Amino acid sequence: MQLREKLRSGLVIPAHPLALNANRQLDERRQRALTRYYLAAGAGGIAVGVHTTQFAIRDSKVGLLEPVLKLAQEEIRSRDIVKVAGVCGKRGQAMAEAQLAARLGYDVVLLSLADLSDATIPELLDHARSISSVLPIMGFYLQPAVGGRLLPYEFWRQFIEIENVVAIKIAPFNRYQTIDVVRALAQSGRVQEIALYTGNDDNILNDLLTPFDFGSQPVRIVGGLLGHWAVWTKNAVELHAECRRIVVAGQPVPHELLQRAVEVTDANAAFFDPAHHYAGCIPGIHEVLHRQGLLEGIWCLDPNETLSVGQVDEIDRVYRAYPHLNDDGFVAEHRDEWLSG
Repeated sequence: MQLREKLRSGLVIPAHPLALNANRQLDERRQRALTRYYLAAGAGGIAVGVHTTQFAIRDSKVGLLEPVLKLAQEEIRSRDIVKVAGVCGKRGQAMAEAQLAARLGYDVVLLSLADLSDATIPELLDHARSISSVLPIMGFYLQPAVGGRLLPYEFWRQFIEIENVVAIKIAPFNRYQTIDVVRALAQSGRVQEIALYTGNDDNILNDLLTPFDFGSQPVRIVGGLLGHWAVWTKNAVELHAECRRIVVAGQPVPHELLQRAVEVTDANAAFFDPAHHYAGCIPGIHEVLHRQGLLEGIWCLDPNETLSVGQVDEIDRVYRAYPHLNDDGFVAEHRDEWLSG
């Protein structure tokens, strides 16, 4: 399948974490194991070098951007998996990162505009056009609470006209701003060319189930690129498939699936720590993977980045409340295999 066709079919794309040892150095064996886990769980894509991978991998003293991109690419090899590389920074940095991703065989870049907070809309669009000359791009509406900026309907309407835009990740955690992006695509005439992906961790299943119609062409959010899907991934793949089956068949949404949507959001709150302005979001993901034996510990590159007060109790709570959401059994069955070699 061509890239646009794959993305339009709707994919589960986990945002890949960073596996470190107790010295906060790359644990290559466990980094590979995580990629193997996502592939075995049925993910249709993998995103590397994104927020969940920790932006500090780009620091010159850390120097892990290229190594982690390479490791994921080596594990994916020739599989029919969409490889997404995170790209951030101003023009020079972003171009260099896009060129690195292209050289390593990545398919698309997830383009963050967070570092261009003072740029005008024409400057943002020019930046995106430049990066799209290297690889196809997935736009990214990042919530302002974690470093993003407000991007109005007018921006998205023009962004969608960039020829090499293949998808948009919508993650403002805000229904008004989510609708801005969806409406911009609906009114662009490019609904059959550009795929919409949820990054709204507070509304994952509802995004996948909601029909959008603004009096032009109906639009659906078909998949997700999510840090939340870096854990309990097998179950996420199954839930995504159920949502897609219902949508494609035009069936009414069962009440049980709406209840599941609430459960997923509640679990996400434990992992992502909105109670403390997302301070524990990456350690929260690591905690789950550590409990499953995929990570040796929950270490981040920044020693100060750790679980928030009460976060372990919250993760314990959602484990007890929603045992049907975790994939601990699947991981336990295959973990040694993924960790070998």
